[in-house]
Amino acid sequence: MGTLYIIGTPIGNLGDLTFRAVEVLKSLDILACEDTRRTLKLLNHLAVPVPLVSCRSGNEEQAARRVLRVLAEGKNAGYTSDAGTPALSDPGGLLTRRAAGAGHQVLPVPGPSAFTSLVSVAGSLDKQALFEGFLSPKAGRRRARLQELLALGTAFVLYESPRRILKLMGDLAELDGARYVCIGREMTKIHEEYLRGPAREVLGLLETRDAQMGEFSVYVASKKID
Repeated sequence: MGTLYIIGTPIGNLGDLTFRAVEVLKSLDILACEDTRRTLKLLNHLAVPVPLVSCRSGNEEQAARRVLRVLAEGKNAGYTSDAGTPALSDPGGLLTRRAAGAGHQVLPVPGPSAFTSLVSVAGSLDKQALFEGFLSPKAGRRRARLQELLALGTAFVLYESPRRILKLMGDLAELDGARYVCIGREMTKIHEEYLRGPAREVLGLLETRDAQMGEFSVYVASKKID
């Protein structure tokens, strides 16, 4: 039986890749990844030649079968998403389940995560934080789910694209404008930025900009913070 490693990769700064992740990548016989082009850039940077297999949401079942054949030969395989920790708003869960179900060892190689990175700098005292990821792009569904999350009485974290961040924050400001939020934009990258404060104030800051750039992670506290 082989071993499947689920590997966390940088969300921006390549220096965040762990020593262990590099050593594991060097040891692999095959690496399944969400986007072969993006992962190849990382491997080229590390000078690590590993055969790649595309494993994205649209072909994960097919890719899993290919990886399982390699594992059945007693070889080692890995999986990386485009950035961060796989299976958090990224593919990887199905491959993991198939490999474990076939009796192979599945091991995590911990690494960067936008979720935990944002929680660490949010400045909230919440003891719990629910990971929600991306809400529906449809206005009605997004707003309805946001209402449900706000009613839970716990902090939660959302991901959003630059195209829809104003719509998300507009809904949040209307539903509970005093709720404390911390937005991380382009985390660990050159233009890294954090916006903190009541939802309505953070929305106002975003609305003063000509355009919204980069990927956004949004921490919503369980309540208003003084």
